[in-house]
Amino acid sequence: MSDDGAPLVEVRDLHKHFPVGGGLFGRPRAWVRAVDGVSLAIRPGETLGLVGESGSGKSTLGRLMLRLIEPTSGEVRFAGRSLLDLPAGELRALRREMQIVFQDPYGSLNPRMRVGSIVGEGLAIHGIGTRAERRDRVVELLELVGLPPEAARRHPHEFSGGQRQRIGIARALAVRPRFVVADEAVSALDVSIQAQILNLLQDLQQKLGLTLLFIAHDLRIIEHLSDRVAVMYQGKIVELATRDDIYRKPQHPYTRALLSAIPVPNPRQRRRKAGEE
Repeated sequence: MSDDGAPLVEVRDLHKHFPVGGGLFGRPRAWVRAVDGVSLAIRPGETLGLVGESGSGKSTLGRLMLRLIEPTSGEVRFAGRSLLDLPAGELRALRREMQIVFQDPYGSLNPRMRVGSIVGEGLAIHGIGTRAERRDRVVELLELVGLPPEAARRHPHEFSGGQRQRIGIARALAVRPRFVVADEAVSALDVSIQAQILNLLQDLQQKLGLTLLFIAHDLRIIEHLSDRVAVMYQGKIVELATRDDIYRKPQHPYTRALLSAIPVPNPRQRRRKAGEE
């Protein structure tokens, strides 16, 4: 993780409100404040864990950081540049720097495409390399995520959920991004597979120097992956601290509630209270 102090990704007083109810042309009856005044920064090479229950706004925040959706108000900056002020051409070029790994390894891959085309799609879109160079890059990426080169010739339905998520990770890394959002990237997987994907992400983050936003609803999942942890509740960041401080000295009642929901490996063992040494 870089210590130069300059964030790679930064959001300032970010808001996203979604309308609720109302007709096609009528005014909405209400607004959901999915993201409600969030400010935070992620340093180069850092892994920030973003945790909260379903509906807390964490996935919306991740998409706002990539400008996949437009904010109601606020600012999003990447490498010192405002994403909201960029013209379409410059934003498209900058998208090479920012990628996402989606939650659902079954729904996020086109079932009609071969894996080689899925992984190499970003290279083709951005016009990177010749066709032969793109094929070589796909093989390199598959090996990087622990899949054999012949996987390129197969379709997604021929793979398990964990293998599909490896394909999704390879696709995200194809254009050599600096910032990756992993949005609940292991929540749809069996517990036995989750650790494998988490270890893979951690290895890739260190090997490639990635800046990673890892979104999860389970504090247990991100404990060994994150440098810092942000806890989100009802659209707001209620606590942001180092991993050790979050797990040993949680300050907010909601953080303590999330920690108390983590299963105890030995049912006979008394649950240690959050913050207890």
